[in-house]
Amino acid sequence: MSFAQTDEQQEAAFERLQEGRRKVESELAKVIIGQKDVVEQILLALIAGGHCLITGAPGLAKTLLVKSIAQVFHLQFQRIQFTPDLMPADITGTEILTDSPEGRRLSFVKGPIFTNILLADEINRTPPKTQSALLEAMQEHQVTAAGERHALSEPFFVLATQNPIEMEGTYPLPEAQLDRFLFNVLIDYLPEDDEVAVVQQTTSKAADPIQSVFTNEDALAFQSLVKQVPVAEEVIRYTVRIAAATRPGSEQVPDFVDEWISWGAGTRAAQGLILSAKAMALWHGESHATKEYVDKLAAPVLRHRILLNYRAEAEGATVEDVIERIVKEVK
Repeated sequence: MSFAQTDEQQEAAFERLQEGRRKVESELAKVIIGQKDVVEQILLALIAGGHCLITGAPGLAKTLLVKSIAQVFHLQFQRIQFTPDLMPADITGTEILTDSPEGRRLSFVKGPIFTNILLADEINRTPPKTQSALLEAMQEHQVTAAGERHALSEPFFVLATQNPIEMEGTYPLPEAQLDRFLFNVLIDYLPEDDEVAVVQQTTSKAADPIQSVFTNEDALAFQSLVKQVPVAEEVIRYTVRIAAATRPGSEQVPDFVDEWISWGAGTRAAQGLILSAKAMALWHGESHATKEYVDKLAAPVLRHRILLNYRAEAEGATVEDVIERIVKEVK
């Protein structure tokens, strides 16, 4: 949800973001070592108003990172552990029979989705029926129960984690739900020096508590400000061409796209690329979004929106390889 801002309010929000940026990085550094790109991408998603899918092996501090970012923005945080027996009502809430002066009636009891940041931990461990309970909330920021709509708190973000290694007993996310995530952020193992620092820090004294830097009103102001960042039409056209270049069978796509890709990115990918490029420009204090920002964010925006075929897998091609080649070939 966005709201109208005067020029003075936009200027104040911009200055607040620039003043708080270094402090945010300093606060997160108390508990998160390394992973600079990962941290930046999640922060960009928040100020752009998008959701994040976070993919990484166990023990890489995915949950700690999300909880820490919620503390920095002073946002309400809820975590749901997704399991095979989790039901949609366990997420959205349910109606219960209550007594009132007028007699017995059904009352809606809100579920954990009524928060600012919802951590859907190991989202691919629950069946598609339960996964789909998030779709309306992610797109419309509301929950419908018994025909009645219940608005979610603003701002609202879903940060979902999944383990790419242990696939037994998991349910792949439907493409329609994957497309609702602005980014698919990959968390990899740390370099040796960073890992040594993590072990030292976590086996000694407790880390200093994280201080809040922004408020939920700031987050809403940043989301509104992002949309005001200018971008040239040629950059938008370039972004649309990148998204179109992932679609097999389209005109003028590179040959390897037809050979390796079963399904490509839709228009929401181009929208996400432009919005996130604007967010990156704002985060770095720049006056406009550029092609370089689009190129830098192409991988997290596109990697979950491209489906490779068996031929690509047989030839050892990865989604990262395909995205890199597309970015290089699109003019």
